[in-house]
Amino acid sequence: MILTFIITAMALGFLGSFHCVGMCGPIALSIPVQHLHGFQKFIGIIIYNGGRIMVYAVAGSLFGVIGLSFQFMGWQKWLSVILGVVLLLLFVFAISKKRFSQNRFLKSFNDKIVQWLYPLLQSRKQRNLLLIGMLNGLLPCGLVYLALAGAIATSNIIYSAIFMAAFGAGTLPAMILASYAGQLITLNMRNKIKKVLPYMLAIIGLLLILRGFNLHLPLFDHMGHHGNAVLCK
Repeated sequence: MILTFIITAMALGFLGSFHCVGMCGPIALSIPVQHLHGFQKFIGIIIYNGGRIMVYAVAGSLFGVIGLSFQFMGWQKWLSVILGVVLLLLFVFAISKKRFSQNRFLKSFNDKIVQWLYPLLQSRKQRNLLLIGMLNGLLPCGLVYLALAGAIATSNIIYSAIFMAAFGAGTLPAMILASYAGQLITLNMRNKIKKVLPYMLAIIGLLLILRGFNLHLPLFDHMGHHGNAVLCK
């Protein structure tokens, strides 16, 4: 059922949102809503987060095309296994304290996004909130990449977009809290929160590998069934 993987995507977003607070908490605290009050401030925060979720959904649909292409070629299970192995390797590197050399493209891309974000954050114009959220959604993030790995597994453009939107919705409670009380989250606390992500990588990696070997997993089985149903129409 579609409800199964929506709930799972939201759970992934909710659990991972503690990582989001560690990484994006400073941005959430800096959005130009601090001078607003009551319901108006809440709406501003929702618009900002809506921008993030929109970008996640678009990215999900694009990665859904990749998954669909692999399904057409009959390589879907191998894609699932490869993604799972990559996530497990990232987990091993993370817990062993080893680091990949910083990707120049990602660093350059990140710097460009931050360069666009800075003047928008300095402005107090509410019309910028949606754009700030969209730019925030474009920032390189390991948790988003993890969710995209799950989105690819749907092998369906629409369901992949829904998966990412549900993932984004799962991050809302923590991100809304960060916008209201981000100053209470210390640097030490954010660093501890970041340590959760590697274990999430390992769990999703194992699930993807098991799916690739055709072991029945409710989450991914339902994803696959919906993808096939659309293809048959």
